[in-house]
Amino acid sequence: MRNYKTWWWTAVVFQWITASFYPFSLLIDAKPANETEKQLFNLMQNYPYNMGGMEVTMQNLFTALGACFSLLYFFGAILNYRLLQRGADETLLRVVLQTNLLIFGICFAVMATRTYPAPIILTGLVFLFLTVAILLIPKLRPA
Repeated sequence: MRNYKTWWWTAVVFQWITASFYPFSLLIDAKPANETEKQLFNLMQNYPYNMGGMEVTMQNLFTALGACFSLLYFFGAILNYRLLQRGADETLLRVVLQTNLLIFGICFAVMATRTYPAPIILTGLVFLFLTVAILLIPKLRPA
């Protein structure tokens, strides 16, 4: 448990899980429970906004942002997997790990303040495992 790669690999697994979360949520057909929700669903799906000369609905925006969220996590998982699998040198690994920590830390902060428990927990676990990995990675030695 003192090996940074173990924690980083665990982060990769949770990046895959997090990335897979959104596409599965598209398969769930939410049904309005009352008249207010029915009106909200109708507006979300059918009321167009003019944004930059294009007509888009809130549902379109949610779908696009959710897809980008998944792509961000798939990209992180694939990049981390490839670097760890190939045994890249520790200087490169440290820089990539720091970048991961920054990007996924910001993502966690946004999720923690703007969403619901599932993405908060999943992004939080990724951030936690990346944090432990950065704390355990060997310090760079001067040349």
